[in-house]
Amino acid sequence: MRHHRRPLADRTVSLLAEGYAWLPDRMRRAPDHALRTRVLGRQALALRGPEAVRFFYDERHVRRHGAVPEPVLGTLFGHGAVHTLDGEEHRVRKRMFLSLLTPPDRVADVAAHAAAAWDEAVASWARRPGAVVLFDEAAQVLTAAVCRWAGVPPGAGRVGAVAGDLVAMVDGFATLGPRHWRARRARRRCEAWLAPLVEEVRSGVRTAPEGSALAAVAGHRDAGGRMPGPRTAAVELLNVLRPTVAIAWYVAFAAHALHRWPANRDRLRAGDRAYPAAFVHELRRFYPFAPFSGGRAATGLCWRGTAVPAGGVVLLDIYGQNHDSGLWGDPYAFRPARFLERPAERDELIPQGGGDASAGHRCPGEAITVAVLETLVVRLARLEYRLPPQDLGIPLRRVPSRPRSGVLIELAPHVAP
Repeated sequence: MRHHRRPLADRTVSLLAEGYAWLPDRMRRAPDHALRTRVLGRQALALRGPEAVRFFYDERHVRRHGAVPEPVLGTLFGHGAVHTLDGEEHRVRKRMFLSLLTPPDRVADVAAHAAAAWDEAVASWARRPGAVVLFDEAAQVLTAAVCRWAGVPPGAGRVGAVAGDLVAMVDGFATLGPRHWRARRARRRCEAWLAPLVEEVRSGVRTAPEGSALAAVAGHRDAGGRMPGPRTAAVELLNVLRPTVAIAWYVAFAAHALHRWPANRDRLRAGDRAYPAAFVHELRRFYPFAPFSGGRAATGLCWRGTAVPAGGVVLLDIYGQNHDSGLWGDPYAFRPARFLERPAERDELIPQGGGDASAGHRCPGEAITVAVLETLVVRLARLEYRLPPQDLGIPLRRVPSRPRSGVLIELAPHVAP
């Protein structure tokens, strides 16, 4: 008599309802950090751990083409984005991003722009009555900085509107309802703004600053020498601008951490050159941002005895790995010193993906994220301000999450220039 395995129930609704806890809760009950489940109508394999990271980012096992759901493409990444490519097409497109986002001088330049924009903004905050919402202000600081660096003019008086759209694209990718539709409208507006800009550069009507992201994207040719259409070029420009503005989430988290564990403020103010980097790594490990990453099984796969058929979903448990006691010992303690005691291995700390950024799908802008945050958290620690009464709760059912209040701060009177 043949025994048939009971069909798996689809867990997509649970995923949307439970947020960051959905996968880690199930993985805790799974042997060998391998879980068989079902999402988006497909069989799925979820995995975690440094070895799993290497398995997941091996293109022989997991591919990206056709893996990103349309709601995520229509909000966060954009149709035709580098995240959707595999093989040589991915490597050629990715090289453009690596040339823009990884050389140390370019990383330092973005951080310098962020520092200048922050200092300008602080002077304006000091002139305002009452509190400012740090998350919103950080998004505008980062928008002004990355647009200047990228050679993309946002237009007179439009930094706030552009910042709002870039934030909306991130804020609405993992949900249904109003946030999702705001994200779609924001993407349409931004692509409609940037696609003509690319066409103007290509036609010679506009000159892009030499070495800028605008120049690189407008002049890029894919595998086979094809130039992506203006809309796809706009998508990739947004994949430079949007992740940089998403650093605003971590700026808000930094203020939250400094409020809850104020001893870190003294360490950041002291001028210790190693501590800001350790603090930033712990921010990215401890606080919630990406819950997981996904792809499609290139063939029938088996990970530690758990199988998924070709075309099935493969999930890498990012939030769970960053809170795995086997890797971090005391994962729910905020302790930057752990990164002074032992630097994290590449495939252990994966808030922006794992693997080798030069060959795989790890975020090529990770060095910029770290450098900009190192610059801004020191400035934040040295700023004299107070937090008025507010709701600093961080709901783990909301993806991406952030402090509910956005972190209200009131600057001390003597900060005014």
